[in-house]
Amino acid sequence: MNMAPHPLDLLSLEETKAARDIVASLHSDAVLSFREIYLEEPPKAQLIEFLTAEHAGKSAPAPHRTALVQYDVIASDRIPHYHESVIDLTARKRISHAVVGENQHAGLTLDEFDVLVDACKSSQMFKDVCAEFKLPEGFEVVIEPWPYGGMSPEEEDRRYFQGLCFAQDTRSKNPDSNFYAYPLPFIPVLDFYKREIVRIDRLATGGKGDALDAKTHSKNIIDHCASAEYVPELLENGTRKDLKPLNVLQPEGPSFSVDGQLVQWQNWRFRVGFNPREGATIHDVHFAGRSVMYRLSMSEMTVPYADPRGVFPRKQAFDFGDGGAGNCANNLSLGCDCLGVIKYFDGVSTGPDGTPKVSPNVVCLHEQDNGIGWKHTNWRTGRAVVARSRELVVQFIITLANYEYIFAYKFDQAGGITVETRATGIVSVVNIDPGKSSAWGNVVSPGALAQNHQHIFCVRIDPAVDGYTNTVLCEESHRVPMNKETNPKGNFYEVRQTPITRSQYLDAAPTDNRVIKIVNKGKTNPVSGKPVAYKFAPAPTQLLLADPESTQAKRALFAHHHVWVTKHRDGELYAAGRYTLQSRNEIGGVADAIKREDNLDDEDVVIWNVFGLTHNPRVEDWPVMPVEIHQLAIKPSDFFTVNPAIDVPSTKNEASVLTEGATNGVNGVNGTNGASCCS
Repeated sequence: MNMAPHPLDLLSLEETKAARDIVASLHSDAVLSFREIYLEEPPKAQLIEFLTAEHAGKSAPAPHRTALVQYDVIASDRIPHYHESVIDLTARKRISHAVVGENQHAGLTLDEFDVLVDACKSSQMFKDVCAEFKLPEGFEVVIEPWPYGGMSPEEEDRRYFQGLCFAQDTRSKNPDSNFYAYPLPFIPVLDFYKREIVRIDRLATGGKGDALDAKTHSKNIIDHCASAEYVPELLENGTRKDLKPLNVLQPEGPSFSVDGQLVQWQNWRFRVGFNPREGATIHDVHFAGRSVMYRLSMSEMTVPYADPRGVFPRKQAFDFGDGGAGNCANNLSLGCDCLGVIKYFDGVSTGPDGTPKVSPNVVCLHEQDNGIGWKHTNWRTGRAVVARSRELVVQFIITLANYEYIFAYKFDQAGGITVETRATGIVSVVNIDPGKSSAWGNVVSPGALAQNHQHIFCVRIDPAVDGYTNTVLCEESHRVPMNKETNPKGNFYEVRQTPITRSQYLDAAPTDNRVIKIVNKGKTNPVSGKPVAYKFAPAPTQLLLADPESTQAKRALFAHHHVWVTKHRDGELYAAGRYTLQSRNEIGGVADAIKREDNLDDEDVVIWNVFGLTHNPRVEDWPVMPVEIHQLAIKPSDFFTVNPAIDVPSTKNEASVLTEGATNGVNGVNGTNGASCCS
């Protein structure tokens, strides 16, 4: 007998098919093209009632299973009209329906990218432009589809896609030969409604001292470019031969347990979700039976490019909103992306006819060592007690054309959660004339200009610190002037706390040690007497640099501040709004949410943390860049009565050995000052 699905479980293949069939029955006289079908999470109030009973060991009616169905209705003019329906799978009926207005665009699908490539192949205009250039024998043109960024005010609001073009050296017969090393100076533009290439934008190839529209290239467009391979079999000198294996061994298996989407490990208990837009999501987080977080997710990311020439101001992707991070998630490989004993989670994707299929291994779960967790040496006795810090990692990786992003939610044994972002992959390049340099990028390979750009991310934190109503404080540390009454020697500094009582934004302030603290005013720490809390320090990373009046800035208002604090609303999940593709303005994002000026005192609050990477490329980023890492550390603050990792075993690792000919410690004696390094 099958158990009923948990309200947070992903839709099964059968549920997905049922949602498709119900929608199809409501449009029996129309042609439909399905985009996404996935779980519509229950209203928070309903889900809290269920979860509260679940954690108390009681039974409660489960919220109805509902599916969000995103699809196009193809009209007689062949133009797709985008619809969204929410289907109650328990009652087998539609409970809401919306037709998206013509001023907004549904996220793209990979099938639409295929249309761009096919249209280029059949376009005489595209063929004529390609024929203008002389490519060496064995090189072929490659089209890389891209979203069409923010539209100019004077442009007609059609559904467009653009293609960046390169030449690939096919002489090696290796399909992974790096075509990014050979950029071509033209971009075809597809009118998706017409299914045809409507124009081809010519790109400037000049540098410093040249006009913004200077097209100074020669017919032999890639003769000055150079090969830049990265796959091992094509490297000129192969890979290193002196690197010996470093294995992660867990002879007794992992310390975590998994039941469906439910994960339990080292006092932690949470559920892993996955959807086409956000990728992996974390739900119903508890530590030692106490609630910490209702929901945690990557909400949005925008990548604006800073090259002011011609079409490049529209080179701005919203990698979650435009096409969906989950849709671009890698199928992870054992022994490559995650090491040790691995648990994989699958996703479900939907074809144009609404048929679902399993997307295998889109999320991996594993443990890893993160160095020393805590240590103390009693200098009197020489005894050192040290505990290693182990983390449980929930990781997913997305590939977006040239770039990869690695996202990880890391849970530690001391009650902390770290959200880690790693950027890698291949920098986006355009052709530059030989011998020239540029103010808007860096030449990373002959003929290849890597344009300056930013990656600006947003993490959505929906806390539940010992309960579902919390208050947000802005805590700072300030110098106090020397005075006879409170600071006679001048060494005292004051910790100030300012409650965030209305929805608002604020920015990082490292000189004031600004910390965002999420407190439960109704629960007091018995040791300190302070409200129990979790906290994080917003990183003082650079925010969006585009002029506030630019389209780039107007469509990414979330990227103007480090922290936004809002009141929860069902469905309000996306920092830049629900629809970002070809947007001219941010609609329904955090900037609109704070305009409500909601009361946030002891309420159901949501915190949005924005951080960025300003990427002015260097030669070392080529041909594939080493990872750039950012970590957001969310830590308990007076939540516990003692270090919650104090009971982590201080166990000597018997697999560790000395290198040949080495000695351990002073004069071959183990440990610190002659004592054992572990208790």
